[in-house]
Parts: sequence; structure tokens; C-alpha cells
Amino acid sequence: MEVHEYDRGRIVYFGKNKNLCNSWVIVPGTAILPTGLLAVAYGLTLAWLFMGIAIVSDIFMAAIEKITSKTQIVKIMDENGQVASQKKVSFWNPTVANLTLMALGSSAPEILLSVIETIGGLGGCPGELGPSTIVGSAAFNLLVISGVSVYSVSEANDINEDRD
Repeated sequence: MEVHEYDRGRIVYFGKNKNLCNSWVIVPGTAILPTGLLAVAYGLTLAWLFMGIAIVSDIFMAAIEKITSKTQIVKIMDENGQVASQKKVSFWNPTVANLTLMALGSSAPEILLSVIETIGGLGGCPGELGPSTIVGSAAFNLLVISGVSVYSVSEANDINEDRD
């Protein structure tokens, strides 16, 4: 155990491992900085991140609209096997496509951060994010949202078939 005393508190290091893992994600000792400085730094960082999320969300939603607007032409045959008419239909079920792509898009940052951290730390100390990010919220977002979408669409189809 190693203790470092400061005016606003102390930092206690526990553990037998003498090899320290330096990380740019978690900065040790920020609790000893002045509160006003931390408030300004966190506020500016939060505003910067919100602006970045707004820009990326606009681009992502435009991509989803482009993907889900894909159509295909279906040929309708008559009794003789001749093409009677053609009809343009949507390639995607819009509800399932939007929810699945949104689940994937909301999980993509976590998945990419885990992959980047894993590749960057090969042969060294394991990172703070680790595989728990993928097992936790990313898998939950992708699988549960997709599952609820498929279940909801099948329920809606059952209700519509009962009406007919």
C-alpha cells in the first residue's frame, strides 16, 4: 500500500503489481485539482462531445435513410406467364431496418473503442474498457433491440391477419 497526501485529499494505491499501466482514458489524481478548474474543463469537454455527437448523428441518420430507401422492381405475371406489370417495392422493412441500424450505430462507438484498446494494448497490461463493454451494453443494445423489433413485427402481422 502506498499513500500520497495532498491538501484536498489523498491517493491510496493498493496492489502487489509494481508495473503501472498508463492510460490516456483515466487520469489519476484529478481529484486533487481545484474544483473550479475541473468544472470548466468538464464543461468544455462535455460541450465539445455534444457537438461531435450531433454531427455524427446527422451523418448516421442520413446513411440510415439512404439504406432504408432502397427499392426493387417486382414483376407481376399474368396467368400466361407474361409480365403484366411492374411494381416498385421497398427492399427493407422500415421499422426493423431502422431499429437494427440504430442499435448497431449506438453500439458502434463502444465496440470500436474496445477494439482500438485491445489492439493498442497487445502484449501489455489489459485496458480499463475490456471485453465487458461488448458483453455488456453493446450486445444488449444490438440483441435486445433487434429481438424486440422482430417480436413486435410478428405481433403486428398476427393482429393484421386476425383482422382479415
